[in-house]
Amino acid sequence: MNYELFLAKRFTASKKHKSSISAPIIKIAITAISLGVLLMLITVATGVGLQDRIREKISVFKGHIQITSYDNNTSESTQNPIAKNQDFYPDFSNLNGVVKVQPFASKGAVIRTEKDFEGVVLKGVDTDYDWSGLSEYLIEGSIPKISNQVSNQVLISSILANRLGLHTNDTFDMYFIKDRGNRMPNRRVFTVSGVYNSGFKDFDESYVLGDIKHIQKLNKWSEGQVGGFEVFVNDFSRINELGAGVYKEIDPMLNSETILEMFPTIFDWLKLFDTNIAVIIGIMILVAGINMITALLVLILERTQTIGILKALGSSNWSIRKLFLYNASYLILRGLVIGNVLGISLLLIQKYFSVISLNPETYYVSSAPVSINVWHVLLLNIGTLVLCLLMLIIPSYIITKITPAKAVKFA
Repeated sequence: MNYELFLAKRFTASKKHKSSISAPIIKIAITAISLGVLLMLITVATGVGLQDRIREKISVFKGHIQITSYDNNTSESTQNPIAKNQDFYPDFSNLNGVVKVQPFASKGAVIRTEKDFEGVVLKGVDTDYDWSGLSEYLIEGSIPKISNQVSNQVLISSILANRLGLHTNDTFDMYFIKDRGNRMPNRRVFTVSGVYNSGFKDFDESYVLGDIKHIQKLNKWSEGQVGGFEVFVNDFSRINELGAGVYKEIDPMLNSETILEMFPTIFDWLKLFDTNIAVIIGIMILVAGINMITALLVLILERTQTIGILKALGSSNWSIRKLFLYNASYLILRGLVIGNVLGISLLLIQKYFSVISLNPETYYVSSAPVSINVWHVLLLNIGTLVLCLLMLIIPSYIITKITPAKAVKFA
């Protein structure tokens, strides 16, 4: 065994090995693994990042689950109120995973200025509304101050602000059509407290956020009546489970919907990213494995004499195969290290400097989002190492066909 260890060290560390015919093959194999890991990291980080970002944006405006009256129509305006005093508000005590419940109401309206007008939806929120999600998208001014007194401050999007020529602290008229009769619409004067830009055009073109008390007065509701509730969960992967749990907990006269049910087209589109990620990972591992098989075969052929000597000294076929697999592992690890350093560096640059931009009308974001998850990185690296080694076990079988007599004959 001392001879085996000596030859194994020579096998992996010899300078002659670097100048041999296998050197360029080995470099190509390491490069293939590095590029494969680089592309896999970028694919997973950007794919998951885009999914997370779009989910976050939708949940900012709709919550993860919405509870409304069964009688409400499919429009944005909530016509039929429900009681604010519910067993599940402000906390779902019987349902683990729910982190926030907040009331809301919405009503269609028209903003009119001296030069233009726009149809919008006023989303009314209460004093306990969580503004942290929208604060991230605030580009001008401040969040409206909602208190026990009626507030005329509203938050509008940059799209509406540009179209209507509005800025922070500007006032404007908003008209609400009455539900019955042909009477003149209700007029309210609001002040722009802030401007946001979520990058989600479908919402930015429509939503104005303000005090729920305006909608309660316009609809002749009492203070204890709201349009519905938004429910937020702590684990989006459990949204279907929690959505079913919410439905069981609420009154039979109420209905609940998850954002998966409200926006099926968007989330079906997002599911395609999982397929794309899986396909790209499979292709990259296959390419890396093929390159490593080629490198291993070249090493075996180049080290035929060494194999013959080891066999003449009494080494078993499996012990010699392990030497080559150990050497292959070293090469794979080199490729993984290089690929991780390059991949994570590029992802961090994109995360903090947004070098790559996207069309928000198509992807709902202005730059490629990045989500670097330690577990994803570890799984990619371990998976690549294990799968490549498994692919090398069969090619290493050629070692068993080498006989000591023929291998040492021309030494």
